[in-house]
Amino acid sequence: MTQTRPSAATPASIEADAFRGAMARVASAVHLVTTDGPGGRAGFTASAVCSVSDAPPTLLVCVNRTTSAYAALRENDALCVSTLAAEQAAIAAAFGGRTPMAARFAAAAWTTLVTGAPALRDALTAFDCRIVARHPVGTHDVLYCEVVGLAEPGAGHALVYADRGYHTVTLGGPARREDAA
Repeated sequence: MTQTRPSAATPASIEADAFRGAMARVASAVHLVTTDGPGGRAGFTASAVCSVSDAPPTLLVCVNRTTSAYAALRENDALCVSTLAAEQAAIAAAFGGRTPMAARFAAAAWTTLVTGAPALRDALTAFDCRIVARHPVGTHDVLYCEVVGLAEPGAGHALVYADRGYHTVTLGGPARREDAA
């Protein structure tokens, strides 16, 4: 099958609904992104988080400028990314919906690491970060976050989001590899 690429002069026009539908098919780990500081305490559920570098350890976090946590993240220079276990789907739902901010934080137990940003106790892992760069892209800000602290790893299976729902991925089992024929 031959694929053609649009020329630079005529960029492809992809409808937002089609793009969101395609992205719904991509499985992603579920995280809570939390912050505390001059802009206040806030947090939201995120799947748009990934590693950038290990020297220095850096994460990329994408945040929609319409989210209720955006104002706090705009003012604060730190955040924590807590990766959720399968048993924490209700916490993910609370941080992803219209739940008031105080009720979100009341739904779980918290600690702090280096920056003072809330880290979820019993998360699979937590990355305590200082925001070192911000770039607006479309409806979102892309935050580059240098990792300055790590939580002790938690136990359990991973929570992922795909096909517009939460699913469980078993961790620690033997890796399976399909050999190419």
